[in-house]
Amino acid sequence: MAFDFKKEYKEFYMPKNKPEIVTLPKANYIAVRGKGNPNEEGGAYQQAIGVLYAVAYTLKMSYKADYKIEGFFEYVVPPLEGFWWQDNVDGVDYANKDTFNWISVIRLPDFITQKDFDWAVETATKKKKMDCSSAEFLTIDEGLCVQIMHLGAFDDEPVSVALMDGYIEKNGYVNDISESRLHHEIYMSDVRKVAPEKWKTVIRHPIKKTGKV
Repeated sequence: MAFDFKKEYKEFYMPKNKPEIVTLPKANYIAVRGKGNPNEEGGAYQQAIGVLYAVAYTLKMSYKADYKIEGFFEYVVPPLEGFWWQDNVDGVDYANKDTFNWISVIRLPDFITQKDFDWAVETATKKKKMDCSSAEFLTIDEGLCVQIMHLGAFDDEPVSVALMDGYIEKNGYVNDISESRLHHEIYMSDVRKVAPEKWKTVIRHPIKKTGKV
């Protein structure tokens, strides 16, 4: 049975549709950075997703190649995730998607090293005949966060964010979004196959204690 992050770490991938506070461990990711509207047909975001999955599946299937990764075990490629922000915008302006900055990521198993990652980028570039050099090995330490499972279209996320904001205020926390701690989404649904009203998206925001409850 292949290791499945969604099942082994349910608290991080399958939260309830009400706010909860979690502390995230440090983790490694395949990452591609970019700017612009994620819905643009053939745009930078969609190209980035192609690179992420090319590298992710090269690593996942490495046991069938000559290259051997120390400590390797079979696993399910984790879901796509994204960190989002807009310059000079507090929160997220969903009506102005052209101004989005993003880091799209897919989590890596802990046994993948920088050396293994570099091999996968080079191999994916050759085999898939696509430039995967934009991919980077990124370590993220999210720490203390509030999260919720948002049900519905992305443009309806402000309703869930408002629930999160109300919850942390009642419990003595404030948002701690900054240049290094960002609005985070994990996409649990295949948007090509599922109706928007049924999309499941984990929304996660960094927080900190206010010192008063």
